[in-house]
Amino acid sequence: MSERKVLNKYYPPDFDPAKIPKLKLPKDRQYVVRLMAPFNMRCKTCGEYIYKGKKFNARKETVMNELYMGLPIFRFYIKCTRCLAEITFKTDPENTDYAMEHGATRNFQAEKLVEEAEKRVQQEREEEELNNPMKVLENRTKDSKMEMEVLENLQELKELNQRQAQVDFEGMIDRYRDLEKREKEREKEEDERETKEMLDRVLVKRLRDSDSDSEKEEESCSSQSKELGTDKPTDILTTVKPTEAQGTSAGGVKKAKVESWERSVGTLGSKGALGSLVVRKKPAASVNKPVPVTAAAAPTSQTDSKASTTDSNNASKPVTTQNGSSSLSLLGAYSDSDSE
Repeated sequence: MSERKVLNKYYPPDFDPAKIPKLKLPKDRQYVVRLMAPFNMRCKTCGEYIYKGKKFNARKETVMNELYMGLPIFRFYIKCTRCLAEITFKTDPENTDYAMEHGATRNFQAEKLVEEAEKRVQQEREEEELNNPMKVLENRTKDSKMEMEVLENLQELKELNQRQAQVDFEGMIDRYRDLEKREKEREKEEDERETKEMLDRVLVKRLRDSDSDSEKEEESCSSQSKELGTDKPTDILTTVKPTEAQGTSAGGVKKAKVESWERSVGTLGSKGALGSLVVRKKPAASVNKPVPVTAAAAPTSQTDSKASTTDSNNASKPVTTQNGSSSLSLLGAYSDSDSE
């Protein structure tokens, strides 16, 4: 079994290459090649633009009787992408480029045409100067005059621009300062506005917190008032609160705590609350000690006034008993007995 990839062929010992017949092919035969358009062109038939780099399946042939320094020149045949018209171009080894031949016109060739024209003029001038020394002198004087004119025109243009262009440096600096000042003012206003917004937000937050606190206090007060059962602030004066007993009596009965203002004035709800403020004349029967007849029969004004003052003093001073109760209750009891 032979190898799969064989590069060398077997030649028998009696092989004669001269006996192999040679193919007689024409020299202008054509080959099908794949190429890209070497430049931008426009079809003459339909006006379709064919851009550089577009790919074609072209036919290639060798141009007969045309050589450049022994190098052959090749011609290519392509078809328009729109109307299928035939377009031909060939190689140009002299300029290392391609030359348009038939069926289309080359675009963007103005620069190349100008360069070619300049080359032709330069070549003609060199040919004239080659055999005519006077022509060389004339061309040099002509070039020097043209150079002087160009320099003069350039200087005039510079002077004209300097006269017309009057730059006001002070105005430029003032405008820059004004612009910078406005920018600073704008930044300052923005900072103030932001600060004001922040303060407003903090104030609103504090107001909300204070409102919530006041609502909580009102709720607590309302709950306390409901627990106490008082509808008005002054009801506390007319109600007796259960307080801790200051002491117990001999019988074990607890007494309510008496406030300092009740000791001097008394409660508003009792009948004898204002008894200490009213001075009443005591009858003779209520006095334990015997009173002389003369004093009882004809009391003088001086003795009456003394009696009233002593009674008022005794009434104003609270007298505490053994069980811790005040004398106000006793005064109230006296006043009740007197009224009966």
